[in-house]
Amino acid sequence: MSARRSNRFRQIILPIILAMGDTLGAFAGLSLGYWIRYVSPFKTVGVYVEYATFQLYLPLLLVGVFLLLGTYSYLTLYNQRLLLRKFQSLNLIFKGTTFWLFAYLGISLALKFEPPISRLFVLIAYVTTLSTMYCWRSLFHKIVSYHKISSHLQLRVAILGHNPKAEKLVKEVSPPNLHPFQVVGFISTNKTDKTRIPENWEPIHLGNTSDLERILRKNHIDILIAANLEMPQADIIRITETCEKNYVDWKVIPSVFDIFISNLRLQTYGNVPVLGIEDFSIFRLLNRITKRVVDILISFIGLILSAPIIAFLGILIKKESSGPLLFHQERIGANHHSFTMLKLRSMKINTIEDDQLNQSTSIHDPRLLKIGRFMRKWNLDELPQFWNVLKGDMSIVGPRPERPFHVDRLSETIPHYMPRHLVKPGMTGWAQVNRLRGISSLEKRIQYDIYYIENWSLWFDLQIMLLTFLRWKNKS
Repeated sequence: MSARRSNRFRQIILPIILAMGDTLGAFAGLSLGYWIRYVSPFKTVGVYVEYATFQLYLPLLLVGVFLLLGTYSYLTLYNQRLLLRKFQSLNLIFKGTTFWLFAYLGISLALKFEPPISRLFVLIAYVTTLSTMYCWRSLFHKIVSYHKISSHLQLRVAILGHNPKAEKLVKEVSPPNLHPFQVVGFISTNKTDKTRIPENWEPIHLGNTSDLERILRKNHIDILIAANLEMPQADIIRITETCEKNYVDWKVIPSVFDIFISNLRLQTYGNVPVLGIEDFSIFRLLNRITKRVVDILISFIGLILSAPIIAFLGILIKKESSGPLLFHQERIGANHHSFTMLKLRSMKINTIEDDQLNQSTSIHDPRLLKIGRFMRKWNLDELPQFWNVLKGDMSIVGPRPERPFHVDRLSETIPHYMPRHLVKPGMTGWAQVNRLRGISSLEKRIQYDIYYIENWSLWFDLQIMLLTFLRWKNKS
């Protein structure tokens, strides 16, 4: 398939197919919801409307389909770069369908339809529509994942220059990962000695910048990503102009910003453009208030629901080992302020002090009580931390708090460790639900913590809470 036909295929044809499939999937989900509500044996539940025939309900179903497709379009669900991103697409579908649920309910209350839109029908249709959309999108992704199709959906990328970040980028987008980008090769700058490139680096050498235009045309490059800009300004301008002339996107790996990159914004001070990091969403006043309100509500409910469990575990702890029920430990919170974190005691009383210098404790540690091993396996020892959240020392979601000794040590040995303390620590977090706990890689944990800070939203918090219940068990 030619480059022009590939562009048309991924930019026009497939998004249209997706939109048509979503339309049919949404209509099928709403129709199934209607059947469950008004035809199946469940029709006697709630207030039954006898004259709510399918023919009369059809316009209401079409309104629901229109609203749903509009929501998906607003969330850029048909962007060509999402064609190969199954989980990102399903995440947007879940988010869009949830928004649609409240919008559809709101319309049913604000406008008087005849027959009226049953709220029970809307709730049922939400579940059935999510199910049909999940099945359809999973089938679509399975089809486009075949190499003969996916290769025509990927944007062809050339890397300009070489450095560790270029190697990391190539690793991220290369098989077995299915990614919208396909790295065709790398282009050396005038000052880049290709003999210094690692032998195991897969991208082939396409040439150097002196022959850039021919390289871009011959290899049908869609995007040129610069990893190395150590060259004269005149050369950079020439490269930019060559990309513009050949309709090639020009992007730069920001080597100056090693930590936070998603909030990079171009601002103007007077007439001078300045690239820098803007305030993160998690630090904005309204978002901080919202997050705190959610923390208070959930921690209050959590304390009430967990009180009988804590009492029962306390009896088992006392039965196995004399000593205090709760374990108090100093941890570092937001802005490097220390606080006392609460846990149910899971170790023998004379071995707790020995644990202060350990980064983590395995569930197979011989110092653990029998009930302590069970509690740690299922993270039940952390239930008293709902009190820390209610007090304001912690949040429900955030990076896990560390002890002062470890914070001081790790900040000296692990790059970018300290920014994780810009926010309140959490009972659960993005790193934890991705199985990064216990003796897992600290560097990777920090990457996930930084990602959470950069990309925070209330929706993201709710996703992490849901995943926490699905991945409650601690394997380390």
